[in-house]
Amino acid sequence: LTVLLTHIGYESDCELAAMLNPAWGIDLIIGGHSHTVLEQPALVNNILIAQAGVGTDQIGRFDITIDDATNSIAEYRWQLVPIEQGIAEPDAQLEAFIESYKQVVDDKYNSIVTKLAVKHTHPARTIETSLGNLFADALADSAELDVMLLGSGSIRHEELGPIVTLGAYLSCFPYADSLTRFYVRGAALRRMFAHWMRPENRSGEGECYQVNGGVRAEYSESGRRLLALGVGGQPIQDDRVYALGLQGYQAGGSQAFLDISAEELAEARSPRVISTNVQNVLLEYLREHQNLRRDLDNRLVYLP
Repeated sequence: LTVLLTHIGYESDCELAAMLNPAWGIDLIIGGHSHTVLEQPALVNNILIAQAGVGTDQIGRFDITIDDATNSIAEYRWQLVPIEQGIAEPDAQLEAFIESYKQVVDDKYNSIVTKLAVKHTHPARTIETSLGNLFADALADSAELDVMLLGSGSIRHEELGPIVTLGAYLSCFPYADSLTRFYVRGAALRRMFAHWMRPENRSGEGECYQVNGGVRAEYSESGRRLLALGVGGQPIQDDRVYALGLQGYQAGGSQAFLDISAEELAEARSPRVISTNVQNVLLEYLREHQNLRRDLDNRLVYLP
C-alpha cells in the first residue's frame, strides 16, 4: 500500500486526493493540522482520508483487508479509540524504568521560571489571546521589533500560569525555532495582514498569528478587506521600512502563509537572525520579568 502522511488540513487533503493520478496507486491519506475528528473516513478519487483530532485525545485505528490480486484495499474498518484510564494494562517493568528517572526529571522541570500576575489563556489560534499577547510582546521587546507575527499554532496549551514551571513552559511552547528580524515596507505589511486575516484562512487550516502591543489591525469580514493597520499608534506608511519578526517556519512558508516571497522579505535590507532558538529567547525574558500581565486590547479586530 501507499500511504501519504500529511499535515496540511482536512480540506487540503481532499483537494490533494482529487489531484492525484489513480495510476499512482495512492491508497490512504492520514492527515493532521486542522484537528478534524472523522467518525468515518472520506473517500475522494478512491483514496481514503482520515484524521483523528488533536493530541492524545484519541487515536485512529484502521483494520484493513488487502486484495493481493490488485494490491489494493478490499475492506476496512475505522475506529476512533479514546485514550483514557484503563485502556491497557500498565507494563510493570516500564513503569519501574520511568520511576527511576522521576526525581531527576521533577527537580529540573518543576523549577519555577516566572510568576505571572494572572493565568493567561489561548483558547483558539484564530483570535487574539492574552497568552499570545504576552509572548508576542516579549519577543518584540527582546528583538527590538515594530511588528512580531508569532505563529498562533506554536502555542500548544490553552492556558499558562500564574505559576510557570519549566515543564509547563516547554510543553506550552515546544518549538526551538529560529527568530529572524526582517525589514519590510508598510505596503508589504498591509498585504501580509490582508492575506492572513481572511475568513477562509481562519477556517482551521491556514496559519494565524498573535501580534505585539504596538500593532492594531481591523478587518472587514463582509468587505473581505483590511480596513486599518497601525504600528506604534500611527497608521502604516506604505514607503516606510518596519522591523518584522518571524519564526523560521513562518519565514520558510512566507509565500503561502503571508503572501510575500523570501526575496521581498530581503528587499529593503538584509535580514538578521536574532536567535537560532526562539524558545530560549522567550524563556530568558520570562525569567527576567516577574508578575507580567497581558489582557485582550483589540490588537486584532474582525468587523462584520
